[in-house]
This record gives sequence, C-alpha cells and structure tokens, in this order.
Amino acid sequence: MKKMGIECTFFDPDAVSDEEFKALIRPNTKLVFGETISNPGCEVFDIERFARLAHEAGIPLIVDNTFATPVHCRPIEWGADIVTHSTTKYMDGHGSCVGGVIVDSGNFDWMAHAEKFPGLCTPDESYHGLTYAKDFGKMAFIVKATAQLMRDFGCSQSPQDAYVLNIGLESLHLRMQRHAANAQQVAEWLSARPEVAWVNYSGLSSSKHHALHQKYLPQGGCGVMAFGLKGSREEAIKFMDALKLISIVTHVADAKSCVLHPASHTHRQLSEQQLREAGIAPDLIRLSVGIEDVADIIADLEQALQSLR
Repeated sequence: MKKMGIECTFFDPDAVSDEEFKALIRPNTKLVFGETISNPGCEVFDIERFARLAHEAGIPLIVDNTFATPVHCRPIEWGADIVTHSTTKYMDGHGSCVGGVIVDSGNFDWMAHAEKFPGLCTPDESYHGLTYAKDFGKMAFIVKATAQLMRDFGCSQSPQDAYVLNIGLESLHLRMQRHAANAQQVAEWLSARPEVAWVNYSGLSSSKHHALHQKYLPQGGCGVMAFGLKGSREEAIKFMDALKLISIVTHVADAKSCVLHPASHTHRQLSEQQLREAGIAPDLIRLSVGIEDVADIIADLEQALQSLR
C-alpha cells in the first residue's frame, strides 16, 4: 500500500486504551480497519468499541468478516460502516474461484466530514461532475466503488466465477455450523495434548477472546484456529509433513481441512522480530478445520503428533 501512497498505523486492539487509540488518529486518517476473526492469529475484534471510537474521530469502520461470514456475525449491526469478504474462502467453500465483496451499510455521513473525503464529497469530472455523497446519499460509497473504481481498477468477477460462488453460497449456512462444531472439538482436543504449547481459538473458555466470542459469535466462530507445538520450528514442519488427511496449502477456510506454518511459508521472508511485530509467532500453525468427520481429523492430528516422539 505504501507504493500507492497509502500509509497505515498499526495498533494492537487488545492492548490499546481508548486514549492511546485516539492519539493514533492523524489529520489524514481516513478509516479504521479490523478483522472479525484475524488471519492467522484468530483473535476477535471488538467491533462495537472501535466503531464508537472511529465515529468519534469522524471516520468509518471497515471490517473484514471473511472468517465469521454473515452466518455467524453481522458487523453492521454492531456499528461497522463497510464490510468486506474474501469470497474465495468460506463463501465459495471449495477453493473453486477467486472473488471479493464490499457491503456498504449506507450509515456513514460522508458530507458531515466532507473535508476528509473529497472523492465522495466533491464533483467527479469523469462522471459529468456528479457528487456521490449529494447525488446518491446512502449509496454514495458503493456507487463510487462500482461506477468509478471498478472502471479504473478492473476488479470485477468473471461470470463463471460468480456462478460457482453462487452455488457455494447455497450451502454456506450448513457448512459454517459443521466447521464451527468440528473446530470446537479439535481445539478442545489439542488443548489437552502434552505436545501442544498453546491453542488460540475463541470458542475455548480459556481464550482471552472468549467474552468477545460470546458477544459477537454466539452461534459459533469458524473452522480456523492457531496453535503452537512445544519445541522448535523444525518440529512444527515435521508434524505437518506427517499429516495425511489434512493438506498443507496456503488456502484457508475450505470444506477440506488444511494447515499452514506462516513463518516458513507465507511469511518466510520476515525475521523472527518482524514476525512477532506482525502478530505471528514463529511456532504458529494455522489449522483450518474442514467438514470431514471430526474423528478422522483428530486421528490424523494424533498420528502426526506421535511421529514427533
């Protein structure tokens, strides 16, 4: 994003106080962004709190709701202004197509903070001088995103991919129930294993995010969790190599179970200090629990753990 002239100020939503958060807001800050359930750390974002703080600063809250999906969380009902999804994950559910979604609540008053958002509140000469916030009201942001930004950036889904995605959506509500139920059992099982150092899954009563889980995800979270093994990074790799049912892939949130070690895969270019600054422990294993029989998933994990002995 730096290459596009966009700066980001990072903050730890668990550690920052309201006053510390307000101090991070700069004159040119345009939005607050968070994930309902973060990837890969699986932390839960306090949507209502940060919606309040963002609105006090005159900026919108954008929430990535990919992992929870609308089945298990509806961020707009908690104050989020815009919601995004990678539809490539649970919405598709089978790794079949690439896509994304923007959902505009229409609730943010852009004209009340017109000096911050000239792209929405001043005339767009490429569209006959119309002003999105004046001419489209609550639809201002999504109209601009569709009419101007999709035109300029070309980020539109192919008809075939849209067709495949629509098929996946038909079973989303059933798959999310199974993902969450399976993951809860797997998280509880991993927590009791002597080879496992820690498990981060908000459905566990021991999780520091359990209260937020109960608030925002009362019907269950998702199938993704993070955990670490006792021992070195090499043992994590050995464990993953021993898996038979669970696949080692970069993809996540799929009908089939899959696993990834970010420190040696997606984030292997980072040092250990940079990994920790990004919220990724060097021993973190991201497990995406699928909709297979949970006994088969646990059996595969068990035989892989036994291979470490």
